[in-house]
Amino acid sequence: MNVVDSSGWLEYFIDGENADFFAPVIERLEEVLVPTISLFEVFKRVLSERNKNDALEAVALMKGAQVVELDDSLALFAAELSYALRLPMADSIILATARAYDAVLWTQDAHFKGLEGVQYIERRGRST
Repeated sequence: MNVVDSSGWLEYFIDGENADFFAPVIERLEEVLVPTISLFEVFKRVLSERNKNDALEAVALMKGAQVVELDDSLALFAAELSYALRLPMADSIILATARAYDAVLWTQDAHFKGLEGVQYIERRGRST
């Protein structure tokens, strides 16, 4: 299984310079887990930069994968990771989701660089 960080989804949607890194994973939605926080982040970003219809379309594609709700166990696991790794809340929830499901996390977010279970590519070109 795989988890794509919000930055990866956004990169894919704008066909950015790293889109090819994320495309093979995203295009196998049956193998992708989507933390609910990623729905929030992607919807908000697309809404602010485009419009509500585009934001809804982006989230509709993401919901074609398996959406993982934030429950109490996952929240506490994320809090432990946030504390131990000094990660922001959203990043810790995304990483906790990947680890809880033994999934690979795909990202271009430097917070995750060098962490176990992470496939990282350095952000290039336009910032997402």
